[in-house]
Amino acid sequence: MSLSVFQRQLLGLDENALLARGRHKLQPAVWNAWTYLSLAAEKEGYKLQIASAYRSYERQLSIWNGKLSGERPVLDDNDHTIDIRDLSDAECIRCVLRFSAMPGGSRHHWGTDLDVYDAAAVADDYRVQLSAAEVDAAGPFGAMHAWLDQRIARGESFGFYRPYDRDRGGVAAERWHLSYAPLATDFECAIDESLLRRLWRGEGGFEGNSEGNSEGKTAVRQPVAREALERELESIFERFVLRVARPPAAALAYLPPD
Repeated sequence: MSLSVFQRQLLGLDENALLARGRHKLQPAVWNAWTYLSLAAEKEGYKLQIASAYRSYERQLSIWNGKLSGERPVLDDNDHTIDIRDLSDAECIRCVLRFSAMPGGSRHHWGTDLDVYDAAAVADDYRVQLSAAEVDAAGPFGAMHAWLDQRIARGESFGFYRPYDRDRGGVAAERWHLSYAPLATDFECAIDESLLRRLWRGEGGFEGNSEGNSEGKTAVRQPVAREALERELESIFERFVLRVARPPAAALAYLPPD
């Protein structure tokens, strides 16, 4: 049975509903809320910028494979590089999942989530790392995030909240990651492990990528790691996909101004 349009959106396979602004894509309602949040930040001297927004399945797969192959660094909670050569496949997967979602299981597939920073706090040529050091109280983006914490607590964040507000034993705390509750909740409730298995095994009517190359594009391309991932998917899914913060009631109920 083929995947529905919603399922394809859920897995990062369909971006037709998204609106592009510059190099980023988001749901139109998210762009609208982002505009209000950016204006509120500007009044306080902050310049909100997006480091990452929508990410396709193919893009997430590239990040995933890059880390499993050693082409991209895998970091620990203190931003130190981990030598994955001495790890079992299961251990390696858990290390990667602390900061990088599995293909098909990323909230960035939905067009509702984005990583943010304060461009006013750094030089124009500053390279954003999205690290814990950047967002703590002494970091360049600490003040902006403290302001944002206050907005979320007061129900004045225009629907945005932090799904990774603290470490729950799965994904590490990511203060830079914001989610638009009114839409993200629908996607969050729909994702399940069986859908990921179908995708990885090439089922569901998905063939190839946007360039038309169908050779192995739906598979996690590190075969040994894929076997370990599928074998432990139930526990991994609970730990690294489902363990997120519940959206505050005010964020969930947010309606844009008329």
